[in-house]
Amino acid sequence: MRKQFASTLYEMMKTDENICVLLGDIGVFGFRKCFEEFPTRTYNIGILEQSMISLAAGLSKTDLIPVVHTITPFIVERALEQIKVDFGYQKLNGNFVSVGNSYDYAGLGCTHHCPGDITILSSIPGMQLVAPGNAKEFDLLFRQSYNNGSPTYFRLSEYSHNLDLNVEFGKAKVIKTGTLATVVCFGNMLNQVYDAVANLDVTLLYYSTILPFDGETLKQHFNENIVVCEPFYEGSTNYLINKTLSGLKYSLHNIGVPREFILNYGKKQQIDEMLGLDTESIKNTLYGLFKK
Repeated sequence: MRKQFASTLYEMMKTDENICVLLGDIGVFGFRKCFEEFPTRTYNIGILEQSMISLAAGLSKTDLIPVVHTITPFIVERALEQIKVDFGYQKLNGNFVSVGNSYDYAGLGCTHHCPGDITILSSIPGMQLVAPGNAKEFDLLFRQSYNNGSPTYFRLSEYSHNLDLNVEFGKAKVIKTGTLATVVCFGNMLNQVYDAVANLDVTLLYYSTILPFDGETLKQHFNENIVVCEPFYEGSTNYLINKTLSGLKYSLHNIGVPREFILNYGKKQQIDEMLGLDTESIKNTLYGLFKK
């Protein structure tokens, strides 16, 4: 996804002279074409995340379109106040593109984890949250929303699902329909969930945009049994679902990253298995709930 990000930005900067890129000393080599051809609109700010966000806000005030990039915990947690005050409070247009998802960089330890990003950023009024599941989805979603007048967060991962979907910003995709339950899945977790529900009579809804939340599609495919599969802290999207289904009777089950520190090192797939977020574990959980 990050390679696509660099490629997409490069192509868009050719036609939109208002786009400017600010890097937090991350992915600099990948943006080498941008540095070469657009040196006045491409900057490596260094390890100064708070200052980078505030600088981006200043650029946005001059009608430029800033695109800020570094790994997830540095852009979300280290610079939260600046995103909240400089962009959220002032209702500025800007794009914040992270990489690393919840624990893609599990080999580097807990300092490089950030499963709380969606919970944290959803608390900022007007914030838009996007979780593309693969490179194609990022390209589509970024082009559709990069200049929509709002602060927008793109949650990129080193790992992608392999379904070929034509996603639309702010809209869910109905992958399959069934009668036992409605399974709601976000971002690059789709591979595991898609395989896990292959032989289950359930509806599978896929969300690549978290905010604005497509509640209409969920209501159209409502089932009293709802399972939410999230590649971030479990329950991060419960408020959106409960608000959408207010007044209806349903049970809600979450499959996501437990709200605890992950102290193990290793590969993402190993952490998935440890947390019960691999295909087989998700399948066992769902079968335990709904298989008749």
